[in-house]
Amino acid sequence: MGVTESKENYLEIIYILKTQQKEVHAIDIANYLGFARASVSIALKALKDEKYIFIDDKSHITLTSKGKTVALKVYEKHKILSAWFMAMGVDEKTALKDACKIEHIISNKSFKAIKNYLNSK
Repeated sequence: MGVTESKENYLEIIYILKTQQKEVHAIDIANYLGFARASVSIALKALKDEKYIFIDDKSHITLTSKGKTVALKVYEKHKILSAWFMAMGVDEKTALKDACKIEHIISNKSFKAIKNYLNSK
């Protein structure tokens, strides 16, 4: 099964939270998203079943190498796209919101072209 936008979002959030705190739990993700913990638990079960995350006996969530690969790709797109939008004069709030949407649908080819263009400046 492929990685959906929702799964990409969860993986990216787990990655971001892990950079900010020692341990990540379902409640941290629920609070970050403003979702009910039950909804988050359903999503985490799917990610665990597909080997994107590991949940230990203390409910600590970690990304597997497979999950981290996806999370880093999405996070890189988010950072580069939002910075590009802001450099073009888009306000930060809009730039971040738009980058979050576009990061999931932009082709690797187009993203690579944007990245190469920005790196050449």
